[in-house]
Formats: sequence, structure tokens, C-alpha cells
Amino acid sequence: MSRKRRDLSPEDRELWGRVVQTARPLHTRLPESADLPAPEPPPRKLRPVPETARAVLRPAPATAPPGHDLAHPLSEALAKVPVQMDKRQFQRLNRGKMDPEARIDLHGMTLAQAHGALNSFILRAQSKGLRLVLVITGKGRTASDDGPIPRRRGALKHDVPQWLRMAPLGPIVLEIREAHIRHGGAGAYYVYLRRRR
Repeated sequence: MSRKRRDLSPEDRELWGRVVQTARPLHTRLPESADLPAPEPPPRKLRPVPETARAVLRPAPATAPPGHDLAHPLSEALAKVPVQMDKRQFQRLNRGKMDPEARIDLHGMTLAQAHGALNSFILRAQSKGLRLVLVITGKGRTASDDGPIPRRRGALKHDVPQWLRMAPLGPIVLEIREAHIRHGGAGAYYVYLRRRR
């Protein structure tokens, strides 16, 4: 669709002529003899620092800066959770003396597939009256290049404990702990289920 060309009226032309006469070019050339440095800005006035704030403004001691990974490792976070199950059973579990009654291996599954498989596995185990099951997640692959943003290793390893605490599994699960080296170590979890009512 073409636009209709509109000519300027005499008043518009006169107004445009006045605007052109008052306009200045954006870029002006300095005379070649003007090789003077730019003037320095005036110094800023600083307010006096109150005595109470001076103690806060002391320089920090020269120590190494903290690392980028501020989150605690997952095994430490799980170890800090208070024990819900019987203490004697818990000690046997930690030593790898209790054998899981069922196991599921989530290796090679996407997060969506693993979530569905885990939910159905835990619900079936609880309906059968099982108490201790083993969920194998693996430790996760090591990426050759994290890029500018570091990524955690093992998406399943980090998501499975959260899934086990959420509905519909949260009310069923009594205890989640990292497995003993006999049963997979850091690549697996013991899931201790509540008794069926």
C-alpha cells in the first residue's frame, strides 16, 4: 500500500525555514590549535564519617575469597536432618547391615521419566508393606566444560530427595539417607518407609 504524498503548505514551509536557521550541527570540529586537555571536574565534598561507622569501614583481613559453590554438599545436608526412625535400625542402616527389600535404578532416564517411575515404585513398595528400598540415581556425569556458570553434577541425585519429600511421597517416606558403599554409596539413597496403616 503506497502512501499519498502530501506537499507542505506555505505556513509549514515558513516554519520549517525558521527551524533550519536555528538548528546547529551535532558534530562540530574543534580548531586544530585547540590541543588543550579537558578541564578536571571540581573535587566532590565528602561528608565526615561518624565515629561509629569508622569501625565498620576497616579493611577486611587478607584471606582467600570464598569459593563459588556456597551450597553444602547434598550428603552433608541429608546428614544434618534429624533421625526419624529407630536409633538401632538407623545405626544398622548407616553401616550397610540392612539389605534393601526392593530397588529401582533411574540411570538413563530423563527427569520426567524418573519422577514418574520413582512415584509409582515407592507407592507400590508401601502398598506391599516394604520398609527399606534402594533408589539408585548415579553420581552424574562430569561435564568437560561448565561454561561461565558452574553446574552441579547429577540432576537426578539432587532432585530425588526433593521428590521424596513432596506429595504424594512425603507422608509415606520416613527417612532418606545416602546409601552405604556396599549398596552404591553416593550414587544411591536408602528410603525407609513408614508402616502401612
